[in-house]
Amino acid sequence: MCLFVSKVSFCQSILYSTMKASRCIFLFGYGRFDQQFESVSFILAKEFAKNNHQVYYIDYPFTTRDAFRSKNTESYKIRENAFKKRNNGIIETGIPNLKIVVVPPLASIHFLPEGFIYRSLLKRNEKAIADTINRIVKAEGITDYVFINSWVFHYPNVAKYISPSLRIYHCIDPIVMPYDVKHGIVSEQQLIKLSDMIICTSKQLQNDKKRFHPKTHFVSNAADIKHSILAANKQLAEHDLVRGLKKPIVGYFGSIEKRIDYELMKSVTQQNPDKSFVFAGPVSKEWVPEQFTSLANVHFIGRIPYEEMPSVVKSFDVAIIPFRKYEDSATVFPMKLFEYLGAGKPVVSTDFNPDLKNFTDDLVSYCNDAKEFSDAINEALVSDTEDLQQQRIKLASRHTWENRAAAIEELMETA
Repeated sequence: MCLFVSKVSFCQSILYSTMKASRCIFLFGYGRFDQQFESVSFILAKEFAKNNHQVYYIDYPFTTRDAFRSKNTESYKIRENAFKKRNNGIIETGIPNLKIVVVPPLASIHFLPEGFIYRSLLKRNEKAIADTINRIVKAEGITDYVFINSWVFHYPNVAKYISPSLRIYHCIDPIVMPYDVKHGIVSEQQLIKLSDMIICTSKQLQNDKKRFHPKTHFVSNAADIKHSILAANKQLAEHDLVRGLKKPIVGYFGSIEKRIDYELMKSVTQQNPDKSFVFAGPVSKEWVPEQFTSLANVHFIGRIPYEEMPSVVKSFDVAIIPFRKYEDSATVFPMKLFEYLGAGKPVVSTDFNPDLKNFTDDLVSYCNDAKEFSDAINEALVSDTEDLQQQRIKLASRHTWENRAAAIEELMETA
């Protein structure tokens, strides 16, 4: 069977799902289960649970500093009993086969310089995480399980202190942010060395990690097509924050931070004063030039809850991915690509990652500069049809989290 489940028929996928053996999976996720936007880690945990695996999602640990700062928040209260080791740190989700594992707050050590003291204290934190896992394994009579570290490179050696049958590192992004780089470069190398298998979300990440580990595979990000397709519903009202804006609307939905090519977008917006350019998402102000935010036809509408995404994207006449090309941009495989397509929207992107063309069947315009980007937007506005919309939705339906989870499960079975 091919790694990319998108090439397998729906019936074959169902047959494979019923034939494969269920397994116990401990998935250590980089996101917290109750954060506003679900992480890739938690999405996959839910998909594994749907496929009849018993899944324990290890919530990204609070530090003592986190716990002190969030003492009176709902997030802390949800975890309070688990912090006290009641029920072995398990929170029931109400989702069949899925349980949350909460580790007691760990020592806050990131401020320390890289070196012996940091690594010694980190070892204590990692053992505390492992102790929680080992208690659950013993209490619930688990005899065999897979351990997946889903981009939690800050705790690279947890698997040293537990006994899984398979250790997987799920590499989601390059380590580029200063906070992560401080200890993450050293830690990720330790994590790679300890793992039996690495699964990467882009071809470039796979190429990078394969230099250090021969069993490195590629399974890309995907989209929740059932959610995205709601934007194609003619009965759905457009979001209040965009309903009154001048049409046509060129839109972006996601974090507004350093990946965006602001110079390119400044030129594109100035070339198209007749259009509204909408940016929906949290803004990292340190990366956004003031001369861009002050443009009359550029609108920042702030962070939008994910459940409201379809009503925002519905208003887009063209959806954009204006990422800049830089050293690590070829490692980026944005979920919004298939979210936009799943909504049936024409998509215009920069050519930041050449591998994306292999997934989009000539249905996405990839542009090298501001003129190409502007031309592609205007072409999309006059050439969009109902047939093209259906083609985009059909394409996105081949790139779902269900299919990605099945691909990872197949790798686990053949390891």
